[in-house]
Amino acid sequence: MDFTGAGGCSSVPAAALDNAFAETINGLYKTELIKKQGPWRSVEQVELATAEWVDWFTFRRLYEYCGDIPPAEFKNAYYAQTPSPATAELSHP
Repeated sequence: MDFTGAGGCSSVPAAALDNAFAETINGLYKTELIKKQGPWRSVEQVELATAEWVDWFTFRRLYEYCGDIPPAEFKNAYYAQTPSPATAELSHP
């Protein structure tokens, strides 16, 4: 029940899981980059470090759950072996 009057975060059932995942990534980002490598001298310095961290996190980090390969490699392997859904043909009356 929502007592704030703000309403729910989304009508999509998976939104709570999406929010939990986003909070987890945000926490990792703060712990592994922002707090560990600060203090920061400029916004540009944070932006560059963030771009480098996202690249590492997505393309170079070995993720044990995915078989000790980077998440992007796991995703590419999944889609390479998964047939794409058939496209609907247009019907002409």
